[in-house]
Amino acid sequence: MMLGLVSAIADTMNYEEMIDFVAESGLECVEVACWPAGKTERRYAGVTHINVDAVLEDDAYAEHILSYAAERNVKISSLAYYPNTMDSDLQKREAAIKHLRKLICASAKLGVNMVTTFIGRDQTKNVEENLELVREIWPPIVTLAEEQSVKIAIENCPMLFDSDQWPGGQNLMTTPDIWHKVFDILPSDYLGLNYDPSHFVWQMIDYIKPIYEFKDKIFHVHYKDIKVYPDRLQQVGIMGYPLDFMSPKLPGLGDVNWGKYVSALTDIGYAGYSCIEIEDKSFEGSIEDVKKSIQLSAKYLKNFVI
Repeated sequence: MMLGLVSAIADTMNYEEMIDFVAESGLECVEVACWPAGKTERRYAGVTHINVDAVLEDDAYAEHILSYAAERNVKISSLAYYPNTMDSDLQKREAAIKHLRKLICASAKLGVNMVTTFIGRDQTKNVEENLELVREIWPPIVTLAEEQSVKIAIENCPMLFDSDQWPGGQNLMTTPDIWHKVFDILPSDYLGLNYDPSHFVWQMIDYIKPIYEFKDKIFHVHYKDIKVYPDRLQQVGIMGYPLDFMSPKLPGLGDVNWGKYVSALTDIGYAGYSCIEIEDKSFEGSIEDVKKSIQLSAKYLKNFVI
């Protein structure tokens, strides 16, 4: 496995500064945030380290992206964009799909051949209704990915945190049961998973067993931890807003058993990209804190990933 970083946390750095820091931290790869430029509605979104429009329009820019990373021995694991492609707001839905399609084409042009994203969800509709939306919206996206030989890796984050995403969250592919249903609808070798164990922790789902069950669908993996606070959970219950009883932490500071997680990945022969995702608010006071969080996470995970 190659150990790297999800670049969204480095939102104050430009592409070159981010690549330099990844290299200086002893990391080998980076999942590069590629949002459209402009204001975003949530934290960790809206970061643009690679402008995909420029990649598609400017060969010199595309070459610079590749050569700058190669000169520092950093590989681009994927182009990352995590919108809601099934938003109930049709204008937002259309914009998200349009940019995701650009990402697929840019990933092919750069030779990265991977995008990491969400399947999306209309948070006002039930699971069955959202599965019908998958059937309506996603076949043309998957067809484009197949034509471009680009794998789409869907992260399993429910995108359900507080009242803004209540009741259903903004990403449907959150459980093994739903994975089976989506893969039945979209039976493509180019659609798989960006596996993050932390999202299973607070959903009270075994995060080890699905690694074996979906071993052929794991295209990319994350290292992010989650800490569940039992006293808070006792107050609000599992139907409460998730951030009322849990919080994201640096790897090693939460409830994921990283030895068991990496051991399972080695059992299935996973030899792909694995990226640290930082969303720990305890390390967001300054750019120095952010850098420290990346360095601490890398140091810890090198006990398991070499």
